[in-house]
Amino acid sequence: MTLPAISRFPVPEIKDLPEDIRTRILEVQEKSGFVPNVFLTLAYRPDEFRAFFAYHDALMDKPGPITKAEREMIVVATSNANQCQYCVVAHGAILRIRAKNPLIADQVAINYRKADITPRQKAMLDFAMKVSARAQEVGDDDMDTLRSHGFTDDDIWDIAAIAAFFGMSNRLANVTSMRPNDEFYAMGR
Repeated sequence: MTLPAISRFPVPEIKDLPEDIRTRILEVQEKSGFVPNVFLTLAYRPDEFRAFFAYHDALMDKPGPITKAEREMIVVATSNANQCQYCVVAHGAILRIRAKNPLIADQVAINYRKADITPRQKAMLDFAMKVSARAQEVGDDDMDTLRSHGFTDDDIWDIAAIAAFFGMSNRLANVTSMRPNDEFYAMGR
């Protein structure tokens, strides 16, 4: 069986990429054992690849009161709302690994309100979903709710920025018809 293409757009050969992008992709391959298709798909536009991953890393790799697993929860919940198969599958795998919980990603993707998460995490996801779908309705009550769960202004910014960034990412993944790597489905199970 021949698998469908990983993107509607041309996918460059790793050997033909600018050195900084090639190095990053090979480092990811060394660490994970495969090259996530998002790297190959976005490498079609090198300047945008660099900008995308710089902002991704700034949002997703920072330490702080919002854990890396919680950041992945935001991605999984909002990506499901945006019907982004790639991000639900890929970030679901990362969420399972970071949360050390084989069930959490499916629960969050399908209906985070019924997932085995804390009230704080539910408030975080309620806000992320509002930012993702109805950002124009965000108001002071939303901030008050998040603050009542211990989120700071910087935390609230992070939640909003992750939801907004992945809204853009979801749209690109859908337009490119980015295929999730088969490896993601079994990770963290």
